[in-house]
Amino acid sequence: MIRILKQIFHTGIVTEPLPPIVDPELMKIGAQLEEVIKKRFQGSLAIRQVDAGSCNACELEIHAVNNPIYNCERFGVHFTASPRFADMLLVTGPISQNMEIALRRTYTATPRPKLVVAVGDCGCTGGIFGKSYASLGGVDQVLPVDAYIPGCPPTPTALLQGILRAIGK
Repeated sequence: MIRILKQIFHTGIVTEPLPPIVDPELMKIGAQLEEVIKKRFQGSLAIRQVDAGSCNACELEIHAVNNPIYNCERFGVHFTASPRFADMLLVTGPISQNMEIALRRTYTATPRPKLVVAVGDCGCTGGIFGKSYASLGGVDQVLPVDAYIPGCPPTPTALLQGILRAIGK
């Protein structure tokens, strides 16, 4: 063990620091988002993400919005585990028969004024699943939708633009 520690100290750090990634479009959207959130939500927008039957591609992009590159929290966007603290519902996937009641309960538990954003092609229109015995279609078949974010899956920048569009109304 001591031999390994000596080798580590002798070798030192061998990795290079990552260059800072600055996307001008992201910074522009972020500044607008931060400004609107400060005015309408006193600096913090709480979002509850609901998977209503998706393939999880949209969820991966939503998780990317939280990673150190996009870091949505610096703009005032926070994700919450409870709909009771949420200002916005971010719904992904076509609404499956099994998730309809849970989605309605989540919507009911969210305090007013509440915003609903349909994410991805499946959330907007039902996508490749459409309407069937197991799927009700897009989110607007169950809840009133304030904004749509198309894409399969939408990019993190598109997600931030869609959130800005929803809260800008």
